[in-house]
Amino acid sequence: QVQLVESGGGLVQAGGSLRLSCAASGRTFSDSAMAWFRQAPGKEREFVATITRTGSNTYYADSVKGRFTISRDNAKNTVYLQMSSLKPEDTAVYYCAADPRGLATRIINTYDYWGQGTQITVSS
Repeated sequence: QVQLVESGGGLVQAGGSLRLSCAASGRTFSDSAMAWFRQAPGKEREFVATITRTGSNTYYADSVKGRFTISRDNAKNTVYLQMSSLKPEDTAVYYCAADPRGLATRIINTYDYWGQGTQITVSS
């Protein structure tokens, strides 16, 4: 089992930056691929970024590539999402997710564990 708790959300102006954190508890964090997804009002949850077990590989949605950076600290059981050059269309609830199989995919159904989400609102 992995329990995930996100933090760091809030209101920011367009062009600004935020860093999200996701603290994990449980024995399998370092074995898990971790990801961030987001869901805007009235839209389906979508992939944002994923990172492999050791952090050696990262993958991003085209919409955030070059602006967002996913990273992890296995000693702290924490995954981060550094967001910069934020746009109003980045407004959404952001979710942290864990895949104990370590696949690091963009596919939502491969992630078994989810946090409760944190709201990001980007004002224009």
